[in-house]
Amino acid sequence: QVQLVESGGGLVQPGGSLRLSCVVSGSRFSIGAMRWYRQAPGKQRELVAVITSEGSTNYVDSLKGRFTISRDNAKNTVYLQMNSLKPEDTAVYYCSADVGGWGYWGQGTQVTVSS
Repeated sequence: QVQLVESGGGLVQPGGSLRLSCVVSGSRFSIGAMRWYRQAPGKQRELVAVITSEGSTNYVDSLKGRFTISRDNAKNTVYLQMNSLKPEDTAVYYCSADVGGWGYWGQGTQVTVSS
């Protein structure tokens, strides 16, 4: 019964910032890589960023410098700090985690960037 719950989404103006959080619960094994994805209306889900259990990170090139992924292993939580948001960042943002060889997904949180 591993569960992932995202939070922190909402409506923000262009140029604004949001910090998304994702808490993993019910894990019997250590949590491996954690990732953020997003899916805009009418588009496929795409990878945004990934962070390993050791803290190594990688990002989609277009988001480097604006988005930062981090994690707090003591809290089983992964974060996505989003700065200088643009309308094209509007999407449902999902987190995922590798636990015991399986991939798990949260239900998503809506991020809307609009004036």
